[in-house]
Amino acid sequence: MSAVLDSRQALLPGRFGFLMGLYAENYHRLVRLFAPQELPPGFYLSSVDDGLDVRLQVQERHPYTLELELTYNFVDAHTGQPSPSAQLRMYTDAHVAEALHCHPGRHLWQVLGPFPPAHTVLQHRLRMNGFLSRWLEYLAEQGHSKGTLERLEDHQSPDEALQEPPNEPL
Repeated sequence: MSAVLDSRQALLPGRFGFLMGLYAENYHRLVRLFAPQELPPGFYLSSVDDGLDVRLQVQERHPYTLELELTYNFVDAHTGQPSPSAQLRMYTDAHVAEALHCHPGRHLWQVLGPFPPAHTVLQHRLRMNGFLSRWLEYLAEQGHSKGTLERLEDHQSPDEALQEPPNEPL
């Protein structure tokens, strides 16, 4: 019995195990929400009555991997980039999805600097993927789904579909 009490840490997942769990959770949320593994490369728009359209771009498709970008369909006034924005990679064979970065146009090394300590990288990945999990849950609660997703016409550039953020009442 004391062996069970002494190994309390063995019962709790470590940070890495928790991160892998977030990756799996994000995969299943994405599949239920938009089923991107069934979509051909291109731009898609999901509109519900909240006025905040969501844009999904299937950037690249490989046998077991998808590269995606998920963002709201408006531009941040300060950065000139879609915001929030998440660059995602789905591994369809392993059933995991990770947020590669949540900073438009920036890679992990640009955010954390060259050669960051492993602990810093892990903490950053936990924050990004925790954000993605909450965001996907929120989008589902707002009514976004495969049913609200429409492919943007090939002749329409995704920048043409971008909007200014809605004005908030004072």
